[in-house]
Amino acid sequence: MVNAFLVPEKTVMNAKGDGAATDISGAAHRVFLLTLRITDIVEQESLDVSIQASSDGATWNPKPLTSFPQKFYRGEHPLLLDLADRKEVKFLRAHWEVYRWGRGSPTPSFAFSVSIKEVPPEILREAAAEAKALV
Repeated sequence: MVNAFLVPEKTVMNAKGDGAATDISGAAHRVFLLTLRITDIVEQESLDVSIQASSDGATWNPKPLTSFPQKFYRGEHPLLLDLADRKEVKFLRAHWEVYRWGRGSPTPSFAFSVSIKEVPPEILREAAAEAKALV
């Protein structure tokens, strides 16, 4: 069961960058809940976080698997990632870009983390059954 951080808690970033490679090859179900938690941010800046894939942990596809919508405020933002049909993906990492504009310091500053947790198939079945019942 994968349960890790792509970007560790309380990480403060002032420039674009990449998280460490996280091995997901042991995941049994290959559906993951990604959670972006922004705990500190100042006004007039934005954060873009995407998820990149690799088959070997060294060579990364420049096109992201998925991206969180651009963020401007503190908060917790979930995103579901289904890699059931992407068996070649064995490693994931987060990539982020930070932007600042307006008055004050030109250097952006964000405190954020990105967690990844494997979603058990029974939870997915329950959610699908509930959604079907609503239709």
